[in-house]
Amino acid sequence: MTNRRDFIKNASLTGVAAATLPATTFLNAKGKKLKILVLGGTGFLGPHTVNAAVAQGHEVTLFNRGKTNPDMFSELEKIKGDRNTDDIKKLANRKWDVVIDTSAYYPRSVNMAMEVLKENIGQYLFVSTISVYADWSKPGMDETSPVGTIDDPTTEEITGQSYGPLKALCEQAAERHLPGRVCTIRPGLIVGPRDKTDRFTYWPVRVKKGGDILAPGDGSDFIQFIDVRDLAEWMVHCVEHNINGIFNAQSNGSDITMKQLLDTCVKVLNPKANLIWVDTEFLEAQEVAPWQEMPVWIPAKGDYAGSGMMSSKRAYANGLKERPIDIVVKDCYDWFASQPAERQAELRAGISAEKEAKVLAAWKANSK
Repeated sequence: MTNRRDFIKNASLTGVAAATLPATTFLNAKGKKLKILVLGGTGFLGPHTVNAAVAQGHEVTLFNRGKTNPDMFSELEKIKGDRNTDDIKKLANRKWDVVIDTSAYYPRSVNMAMEVLKENIGQYLFVSTISVYADWSKPGMDETSPVGTIDDPTTEEITGQSYGPLKALCEQAAERHLPGRVCTIRPGLIVGPRDKTDRFTYWPVRVKKGGDILAPGDGSDFIQFIDVRDLAEWMVHCVEHNINGIFNAQSNGSDITMKQLLDTCVKVLNPKANLIWVDTEFLEAQEVAPWQEMPVWIPAKGDYAGSGMMSSKRAYANGLKERPIDIVVKDCYDWFASQPAERQAELRAGISAEKEAKVLAAWKANSK
């Protein structure tokens, strides 16, 4: 089994190209104008979050190193600094209603920020990950499920094994500093415009290309993801309504199958495309890796028997909304198609065309 946490970790550390983001479409709460400090804010989720907050009339300040998309949000206050150094002291003696932290990966980062900020903020929203969970073999996991641990909690080496436990330690550090005033968001696979990983985009692009398409399993496996715009808008909703606690943030478990996703891609982008569903066991024999070569998909068995079935009911009960899957697919493809030719030339996730053709040929021969 391809290490899902490795792939999430590698993908989560990438940024996006600078550009103006579309206005939010789902938020409607109009109340107090908030002063929001964003730690990070110019990668993938960050810009959508900043855009959603600004669209709601909030006053946003960004604190980051100024290395990722430095020209983004030139109209906003930006404080340049490395949060993991004494630069964090630049934030001292400033008051904000809310801090949105999209950039902490180990607890020292949270502790340093909190030492400077906790006396002058009302709420802290931390973007964590569903990779914190220790055991994926149980269907129906929710926010009470045990999180992973690590032998050396002081390590700052981010690997597939350390990523989730370190994020869990970040959550715990935040709550210790600001008990009862922390909103911890645990997203799953974040997808949509400006995702540099192509870990969802592969499917709309591949279906648009057409022909015989290798589709994993029999289509019945459940999958989960969240559009980056839905996540960003809900995060702003949480700070507007002072919602605290821990929330899994993705489509609810057992709601969407792989077949629904790929059938939607065909319907929206290329009705002539031919999906060929190939047994999981055959794919394993052909050394086709779930998640990385077959993005979004992990067969629900063994250590991953709970894959695609994690509960997000708590988030939906607190205002999370998701746009229709056909819109997610179309917008994802339209964004990718708008990128420079060199960006479109090679997808960063998904099976290669050569290997796909080889596996399909073997499957057809085996079927005969």
